[in-house]
Formats: sequence, structure tokens, C-alpha cells
Amino acid sequence: MTFDLPALRQEIDAGRIDTVIVAMTDMQGRLQGKRLHGQYFLDQVAHHGTEGCSYLLAVDVDMNTVDGYRMASWHSGYGDFVMQPDFGSLRHIPWHPGTAMVQADVLWEDGSDVVASPRQVLKRQISRLNDAGLHAFAGTELEFITFTDSYEQAWQRGYQDLTPANQYNVDYSILGTSRIEPLLRRIRLAMAGAGMYVESVKGECNYGQHEIVFRYADALTACDDHVVYKTGAKEIAAQEDMSITFMAKYDQREGNSCHIHLSLRDDNGGFVLAADDDPDGLSAVGRAFIAGQIAHMRDLSLLFAPNINSFKRFVPGSFAPTAIKWGRDNRTCALRLVGHGPSLRLENRAPGGDVNPYLAVAAMIAAGLDGIERDLPLEPAITGNAYQVDTDRLPYSLNTALELWEASDFVVEAFGEEVQHHYANMARTELQAFGEAVTDWERFRGFERL
Repeated sequence: MTFDLPALRQEIDAGRIDTVIVAMTDMQGRLQGKRLHGQYFLDQVAHHGTEGCSYLLAVDVDMNTVDGYRMASWHSGYGDFVMQPDFGSLRHIPWHPGTAMVQADVLWEDGSDVVASPRQVLKRQISRLNDAGLHAFAGTELEFITFTDSYEQAWQRGYQDLTPANQYNVDYSILGTSRIEPLLRRIRLAMAGAGMYVESVKGECNYGQHEIVFRYADALTACDDHVVYKTGAKEIAAQEDMSITFMAKYDQREGNSCHIHLSLRDDNGGFVLAADDDPDGLSAVGRAFIAGQIAHMRDLSLLFAPNINSFKRFVPGSFAPTAIKWGRDNRTCALRLVGHGPSLRLENRAPGGDVNPYLAVAAMIAAGLDGIERDLPLEPAITGNAYQVDTDRLPYSLNTALELWEASDFVVEAFGEEVQHHYANMARTELQAFGEAVTDWERFRGFERL
């Protein structure tokens, strides 16, 4: 059922909807915004937007104000920007009674884009791709670990000694997913009610780890759905007195991945990556598109792995990639080619569950577009174990990713200096916070023995 502004008006008039959430996505990929009374939303906000403090794109994970951002600071007075509803994203939120949500673009008071806003970063790359007669379709596979402890209990325990929902590896196990099917079913049905096309759920390798998969969509819709699902899954788990984490690396076992599948079509809806006469099944456009990913993956790694914890996934033999190589259906590579003909798509296996999907998909589009525009040649596919190949690797630390990002002429060319500076400052903030923290590892190592 189409859910647009006239339909929302009918729902509010009938008393079935009383609350409208207007939400933007922040740098960390989290929804931020306001809950508005339905009638007020219709009367005032639907056409004019609502204000939010510009610090929403200039804080750390704990919402602390930090130095170094140009768009918002104490010096500038932390003024407002406008959250302008995009009614293409309007949806019911079934896990909150009487509630609808619309996602917002972030604009300055004069109507110009806040260019460092993640949704705007992606929309700019989509526009560049559209100018080339191409259109991106994406799907994200987001893993999480489930605990029988509530979020409040986890907090009080310092996130230690939590009980995972499964005590052993339940990868593909029907019995393992049955253990928490009431929660998984609630999430699946709720997301279907929010307008997403749910495909499947499966167990994963880590204890209590699971994955719910949704059908691909155009790149912007896929990212909008991703952040709603991630927030909604946490909210539903909390309602069940359970908790889930999307941390890239929660413990020493397998981390939470977010594999991103991307394909391209032309203006007529034709599939442009595939060709029947190529041994790899790739067209010239498809080959150049993958070559662009390889050429720029190190420089763009900050957008695939944005946190210190992100890089702890990149362990050989863990199903998380280390080698910047591509292969057909080869899970040891950072880039895995999947499907045939119309279903042919590229899977980027670098991002973890903590990724901001708008930034990661924008990075893939920018890299692929550069490969197409320069007709970059594609190296042969890897058919063996890419973990053992002598080649360029994904950075093993946020420090290195930041250095590559800041030194990259391509980043400036594709995203602009303002975006480059903004997300470099985000990385520096993360590094400074970690550098000043005293960890449990240090206490165990040094309390008595040093």
C-alpha cells in the first residue's frame, strides 16, 4: 500500500496515527530528530520542515560537543539547520502504536544542502551517477549479536558477562534460530509493516549472532531502510527485555559484518554490469566499475570502517576481508562478484555492522564511477585464498585510514574538501577519545603485574 502525504492525512484524521517522527541520520548512522503531534506535523512541518541544532552533525558518539568542525561550534553559536521531510521515505512504524516516520534531508536556512550530512553525501553521488545515465541499486546484509540481558542490565554490568541468546555456533541452524524466533519474527513482521521487503533470517557463527536480509532497492531507499531497521531492531529487542549489538567486533570471535551488494542499471532499466560473452560474465562497464573499487578502497576505507573497533574485524580466516582483491563467489576477497546476468552484483565485504550505509554506498558509487569514466582495466579474479596473496590490504587501524583519507586527491575530487575535512575530524575525535581512555585490557595487564 502506498503511504504518501494524503494517506497520512487520512490516518491522522481518523485517529489511527497521532505521532509523526521526523528523523535525519547523523555521522554515526543513527536516527536523530523529533516526535511531533500528527496535526501539528500536517499544519506546520509537512511543507516547511522542522529545525534541529547543527551540533547533531558535530558531536561524538556520546553527544559531546567537540572542536574542529567547521559547520558547528561554540564560536558559531551552534545554530539550527532545517530537517526537510522527504515523503518518499514516509512509513508506518508498527512497533510504536499510532506512529509514522519520515526521513529528512538536512538543509541550511537558505535552502542549500548541508553537504556533510550523510544522506546528502549519498544523494550527491547518486546525482553524479545519474548524470552518466546510470542508476544504483543496493542491498545491505546487517549482522547482530543477541543477548538475553536487557540494555539496562548490560550497562550496569559494564557490558561484561552477558548471556548470548545461543551458546554455540548456529550458522544456518534452524534449531538455533528457533531459540529466539519470537524476537526475530517480531522484527521481521515489524519491518514488513514499515514497508520493507523481508527475505530471510539465518543464524551466524558467533554466539547469539543472526542476520535478517531484505530485498535490494534503489540506493537511497536501501540506506533509508537500513537505518530504520537498525534502530527498530534495537527498540523491539528492548521491548522484549533483550539487547542486540551491531558492533563490528564485540569479542574475539567473528565480528558483525554489513556486506553491501551493489548493481547498476541504465536509464531504460537495463542491467549494465553483465555480459554473456565475457568469461567472468562482466561487461566493459562492469569490469571498470570493479577496477574503480580496487583503485580507491584504501583511500575510502574510512567510510567502510569508521571506528577504532571496525578494524578489529579484519582478521585472516575470519570471513572478514583483508586483501583488496575481487573474485567470483570468493568470500576471502574484499570484493565478491555474485549472481549471473540480471542478478549480477558486486558485494563489498569490508563494512561492519557499525557502518553508516549512506557513506559506504556513496563511496562505492564514487569509486565505481571513476573506474567507468577512466575505463580502468580490471586485474584477474582471485580463485584461491586471498588471505595468502601478496597484495594491497585494507588498513589495520583507524590512524592509517585517516592518513589515507586526508592525503587523497580522489576524495577531494569526488566528495569535496568540506566532506573530507568533516569526516577526518570525526576520525581524529574517535582516536583522541580512545587514546585518553583506560581500558579493561590495561587494568588486567597492569594492576598487579606491572
